[in-house]
Amino acid sequence: MVRVAFIHPDLGIGGAERLVVDAGLALKSCGHEVHYFTSHHEKSHCFEETRNGTLDVTCVGDWLPRHCFGYFYAFWAYIRMIYVSFYLIFVSSWRMDVIFCDQVSVCIPVLKLSKARIVFYCHYPDMLLTHRKGFFKKMYRALLDSLEEVTTGMADIILVNSNFTAETFVSTFTSLRNQRPRVLYPSLNFSTFDTTPSGKSDGLFPPSAKFVFLSINRYERKKNLKLALEALNWLKNLVNDEEWKGVHLIMAGGYDDRVVENKEHYLELRKLADQYNLISKVTFLRSFSDSQKLSLLNCCTCLLYTPSHEHFGIVPIEAMYMKRPVIAVNSGGPLETVQDEVTGF
Repeated sequence: MVRVAFIHPDLGIGGAERLVVDAGLALKSCGHEVHYFTSHHEKSHCFEETRNGTLDVTCVGDWLPRHCFGYFYAFWAYIRMIYVSFYLIFVSSWRMDVIFCDQVSVCIPVLKLSKARIVFYCHYPDMLLTHRKGFFKKMYRALLDSLEEVTTGMADIILVNSNFTAETFVSTFTSLRNQRPRVLYPSLNFSTFDTTPSGKSDGLFPPSAKFVFLSINRYERKKNLKLALEALNWLKNLVNDEEWKGVHLIMAGGYDDRVVENKEHYLELRKLADQYNLISKVTFLRSFSDSQKLSLLNCCTCLLYTPSHEHFGIVPIEAMYMKRPVIAVNSGGPLETVQDEVTGF
């Protein structure tokens, strides 16, 4: 038996969170002990397994700020993770053999004070996920970027989610070229998807809809969700009136009231749908339960996956497991998971 501690900045709803939850479930099913430590865990915005007691979760440091007047998000994410790490090592009674850390590497020096092996899972270099406008932003990010590279290299094992991310890792962290990461593809908790959906569609699209396109992504601009609306508008001019009557798009996305971008982008998408005169053809679903997600995947005609240069993309895997084809942008992780003209396009 191995005792594994997962340390994560925000145990909410997202691809990264789904990965660590499923990893914990898999380890627990093999007889290992698993415990999660995080700085934020909102019971109304998390996966069921972390809420119903299936997985043990300890949340500390949520009193720390997430930003300063809309700035320094990364800095405070670092501080919060360092705080959680100190709690894990010096305060908690949990004694672990392995610590699984992902997203934020700056806490690794603290975690190294334990005798546990440190596994760092790199979803994508954080330094590539931000803009650098202005002198002070460049100076601020230069320090954080340096910390990210140095602390990432301190992990005992470095894992990435795809060959695409591995190549990006090597070209970005030039001082770590002798530590080429191992590719560990995310997988699914298959038992969840093998259950029978509770309802056909939960009233999320009209009964007359014959062709239901489904988009599942967080309400973030980098997810390129407007492409789904642009494609639907293009389709309107391609099919005849009778076919068009049976077309419907569901845009289901992770949504957090604390995140300004979620609110702004949701309104932007509704405005764009109205501009294209597509409001009656689109259902906007802000966050959803696991049972709703299963029902949507079971009832849809196909999945639309809009992000460009996505690091991996777990949703296409879920759709293909449910025997639904995937239409994805021709870049990033989907190139390694979707077989063109076999499991999707």
